[in-house]
Amino acid sequence: MYQELLLATDGSDGARQATDHAIELANRLDAALHVVSVSEEGPHAEKKRDQMRADLEDQAAEALERAETDAAGHGIEVATTIRHGVPQDEIIDVAKEHGADMIIMGTVGRTGLDHLIVGSVAEEVVRNAPVPVVTVREET
Repeated sequence: MYQELLLATDGSDGARQATDHAIELANRLDAALHVVSVSEEGPHAEKKRDQMRADLEDQAAEALERAETDAAGHGIEVATTIRHGVPQDEIIDVAKEHGADMIIMGTVGRTGLDHLIVGSVAEEVVRNAPVPVVTVREET
């Protein structure tokens, strides 16, 4: 039933936990694993770039490399994609383009004003994805 899994990662702790979950699912389902990371563009990207003083594309590439290495350690071949844009839109577009039948991603559990202003990428993907979405909550 699930043969094309899409893992969305940003390299965060929650995304790493989602990576472990995606690898386990790929193993159990004998499914292909495609990993996407989005170099964020838009109104919040500049703020993040200033705060972290890091290149968002480099972070996306590092997140992909880490997920690919983890999957290879479990004997899973991975296809990877870096996209540029609004994360939730790009994740959904990649799922459609690659025929994913499930999306796996982490959540960071934003609350309060931060959630109201910025929202949740995972929440938007769940609302708009054409396929089931498995969210893995960050364990603290």
